[in-house]
Order: sequence, then structure tokens, then C-alpha cells
Amino acid sequence: MPRGDGMLTHELDPQDRGPQDACGVFGIYAPEEEVSKLTYFGLYALQHRGQESAGIASSSGDKILVYKDMGLVSQVFDEGSLSALRGHIAVGHARYSTTGASTWANAQPTLGPTKHGTVALGHNGNLTNTHTLLDLVTERLGADRRASLEHGGATDTAILTALLGWDRYETVTETALELLPHVEGAYCLAFMDEETLYAARDPQGVRPLVLGRVPSGGWVVASETAALDIVGAIFEREVEPGEFLTIDASGVHSRHFAKAKPKGCVFEYVYLARPDTHINGRSLQAARVEMGRQLAREAPVEADMVMPTPESGTPAAVGYAQGSGIPFGQGLVKNAYVGRTFIQPSQTLRQLGIRLKLNPLREQIEGKRLVVVDDSIVRGNTQRAVVAMLRESGAAEVHLRISSPPIQWPCFYGIDFPTRDELIGVRMSVNEIRDHLGADSLSYISVEGMIAATEQAEERLCTACFTGEYPIEPPINAKHLLVNQPVEVTS
Repeated sequence: MPRGDGMLTHELDPQDRGPQDACGVFGIYAPEEEVSKLTYFGLYALQHRGQESAGIASSSGDKILVYKDMGLVSQVFDEGSLSALRGHIAVGHARYSTTGASTWANAQPTLGPTKHGTVALGHNGNLTNTHTLLDLVTERLGADRRASLEHGGATDTAILTALLGWDRYETVTETALELLPHVEGAYCLAFMDEETLYAARDPQGVRPLVLGRVPSGGWVVASETAALDIVGAIFEREVEPGEFLTIDASGVHSRHFAKAKPKGCVFEYVYLARPDTHINGRSLQAARVEMGRQLAREAPVEADMVMPTPESGTPAAVGYAQGSGIPFGQGLVKNAYVGRTFIQPSQTLRQLGIRLKLNPLREQIEGKRLVVVDDSIVRGNTQRAVVAMLRESGAAEVHLRISSPPIQWPCFYGIDFPTRDELIGVRMSVNEIRDHLGADSLSYISVEGMIAATEQAEERLCTACFTGEYPIEPPINAKHLLVNQPVEVTS
């Protein structure tokens, strides 16, 4: 999945995709603005969180209009489609599927009937109790509605949208506040009816969600602060774990549907979110540079140049250079205009490996001892190709430094990791990985060093993909992904 901000290095090998985030959400209530265009630009800033489909719903107070399609934000929308999305309320979504097929039918926002109108919903995250929620659909909406959902693939977003249509209560707010305590897993929701914008975040706050103020009057919710910046909104605060917001003409109204048990995803700090985003007051650029400095302290080596694997390794490579005193340099040039291709390469092109996207600067590499910094290793195919390419260009030594610990466990909260037996950090020791990649040395940052760089308390972070300590019980139907390994559930 190509990342819109150019940060994904592992897509260089389509069989070695990096960790894929689920989605980006954006919602706005702004009577004085062209909300569809602001939503478009907000989604543009969140493109790295999902590139399979994009959609926007809008309302002027009487009906909801939705436009969505497969593809990148810039491919889905044009002036004509945005102009048709009139109104002062909008919800936008950029999707990467972790549940449900990558098809138009599963693109978001999803639409569903409510007692007095319609709801349009966008979701970032992954639910862990969809089977229980389907039972709730049967109980509240009937067996036929459940059968319809299951026939359509029963994505967690579709299930939530259906349950928000339960007609026991008069308002969407009442229905949502009754429903959300039944929902388990990671979720940040931005949704709307004809008159009101809503937002909700799970009690663990696994995925980020922020609230911003529109200077002309109005409010924005978004997955990252970078999306506030691009539309000129002023950061107000994080949406709290377990918080439900309603936003309408009278302003922002907050309620808590569950006690906060913060467990923010540490991989947002390492890799997922944009470097110009802030989470819990911490600049992710600063966190990643500090991870590089810590890596230099933990894993020093004599070398002539520190270089990143573009682009996601760059902040940590800068930090490693600062921490080690070894000069920073660019040894690889990335072609910024190569995106996902559905053309299968010929054998000749396969043998060229990753050169379609990365090409070496021989004059920077030849004869030098290199420290190559990357954010993570999933299967290792990309790093192996990079090491081979650097050696072909005359590198004297290649030392790999990784600014996250070995990934050893699957994520059930919205990141699409491979199964456990596909993770190279599970199948091999560090020395075996080093030999497999063809490097002279390989070192990962420690869990403790990574956490320290985030400037967050350890007990407020989810580190499950590194430690196997899951703060939310994994779904029953996904336990096979753990390959019969024990699961530790932490409070």
C-alpha cells in the first residue's frame, strides 16, 4: 500500500509490505466554510492511513449526500464531485481494509437509517467482538438484518452503522451512548446525521483522535493534528479515551460512556502517523529523532556515514548521526512518482529488485562503511534487497540499525501485520536475520529505549506487537494468528 506522504519503505517489495494502518477519519461542522473541500484536504493529509478508497458525506441540514470510490483521495474527487457535496457538516474517510474485502461496497462513510433520518459513519481501528455485536443486531434489528450484513461481508463499520439505527431511542446520541459500552477493540469514529456531527474514541484510546477549532466558527475532528494544520484549524485537545462528542450549532458537548484506560499504540510514534503530527503533546518527528539517538547509544558502530532507507527511516537516521557523531548522508534516491502498480513485473524487472523506487548514489556509497537506519523489519525482503544494492555499489560495510524492536506478535487493533509465522522476528534470531539480510551487523532499539523516546508513561502505551501483552482481549476467531502462543492480557 503506497503511503501518500511518501513514508512507506516496505511497499518497495509488494511481498514485504510494512505495517498497514486501517484508516483515517475527518469530520467538520463549520457553517461559514465549504466543508467538502476542507474535508478533501483533511483526507489528503491523512492519505498515509489508507489508500484503497476514499469518501465524503455532507449535509446542509435536510439530507445527507455521499460520494465515495476506490482509489486515492486525489483520484476519487474533483471539483465537480466536491461542489455537489453541499452543506455545513461533513465526514470523510480514507480506507485500508483490515476487515472486509477491498471493494466499493465496503468504502466509507457507510450509510444507514435511523429513527428520524440517516447516519453516515467513518471508522478507524478494528473491533474485537464483532460476533457479539452481530448477536446484538439479531436481538435488536432481527435475523434478516443480520443475514443481510453477513451476506455483505459484515465489516465492523457496517455493523456499527446498523446498530446506530435501533429505533428504541429518539436520538442518535441516546442510541450511541447505549451502544458504545458494548463495543470492544480499537475505534475512532466520526459520524453524522442530517444536523449533528459526532465523534467517539474507545476507552483505551488505541488510535489517535483530535479536536480542533475552525477560526471562522466551527469544529473539526481528525485522526491526526496534521489534518487540522492543513485546513487551518487550531488544535484544541485530544478526544479522550471513552469520550463521546456531539457538535452542532450550540457547540461541542462531551459525555463519557466508559472509564478511560489509556493504551495508545506505540507504533504510531515509531511509524504510522505523519512526522509532523503530535500525539499527547509529543512531536512524532522529535520522538523518531530521539529513537535514533537512543539507538546510537545502545548499538554503536564505527562507520563513515549514516543513511536512511527513504523516507520513514530518515528522522531516526538523523538522530543516529547526532548521537554517534558520524556524518549523515543520502545514499539512496527515491522516485516520488512511483505508486502502486498492478502490472506484474517480468523476470528481468524482478531481478532488478527495488530499483524502480530506490536507486543508489554510488559516489556517496563506494568504499564507505555505512549505517543504514530503518523503522522496522517485517519480512525482511526489502532490507535484504537494499543491502545487496549497497554492496553492488561498492559499500565496504553495511550495518543495519532499526528504530523499533523486533515485531513478534500480530495486531488486533487496526494494523494489518502478517501472521505470526510470517514475521522474520519470530522465525529467526537477530544474528540469523543479520545473516539472512547479508548485513555486517544488525541491531534493534530496546523496548525501553523506544518507550523513553515517546515521553509517554509505559503503562499508557500498547506494545503488544513487540511484547505480546494485549490490553484488549484478542477476538476469538483470530486466536489462530497467535500460533498457539500464550496471550497475556494486561489491565
